[in-house]
Amino acid sequence: MYFLLTQLSLMDIMLVSTVVPKMAADYLTGRNSISPAGCGLQIFFLLTLGGGECFLLAAMSYDRYVAICHPLRYPVLMSWQICLRMILGSWFLGSADGLMQAAATLTFSYCSSHEIDHFFCEAPSLVRLACADPSVFESAMYICCVLMLLVPISLILISYSLILTAVLQMHSNEALKKAFATCSSHICVVGLFFGAGIFTYMKPKSYRSANYNKVVSVYYIIFTPVLNPLIYSLRNNDVRGALRKCMDRCLALNHG
Repeated sequence: MYFLLTQLSLMDIMLVSTVVPKMAADYLTGRNSISPAGCGLQIFFLLTLGGGECFLLAAMSYDRYVAICHPLRYPVLMSWQICLRMILGSWFLGSADGLMQAAATLTFSYCSSHEIDHFFCEAPSLVRLACADPSVFESAMYICCVLMLLVPISLILISYSLILTAVLQMHSNEALKKAFATCSSHICVVGLFFGAGIFTYMKPKSYRSANYNKVVSVYYIIFTPVLNPLIYSLRNNDVRGALRKCMDRCLALNHG
């Protein structure tokens, strides 16, 4: 799980770094511009990291399922080779989605306004400025995003359904508490990330607005990656113990 968490942290750091530095620089300088290549790179990295994180969270739910339901077989079912394959698969599926959508977006010709009503380059916002009819591409992009969300969330729900079934069959409150303590951090992260993703990409176009897109984008690009380390840290007994020791030392120094 800690090895998978390093990949989650890496994806979150890269996701924030893809948007926030450019957004802050534009705000401070007042330029508010980006090159076509820079726009394409933003789209590629955002979709790569977003899609990769979806599948990585599914891999983490499988890890929790094996740890709780098959603890004696854990070294076999979650060997380093299997773990590495799941991580590489997450990066590959995310990058394939990002490459296809970024390439398709940049093939359109933009003949009128080049002003995107957003604080970063997002494929749906950019395609609306195209000269040609983008309805086919928008439909394909919608289906692709739905699949990138529904497949991982289905795997996550299956894993936690099996975990819940196994724990309930034990008829033990202690086992239920341990399972909840083991899975609660991951459930919180899944709820935050997939909740924002579903509201962003699975809502019909007729119910979307530019302001709505901006608010939800801030939530899943900035707010959720910042919260993830706090959620996992505060749910970890070792981290909480270290934090208490640090606070006790600070209090002792203040009183001294």
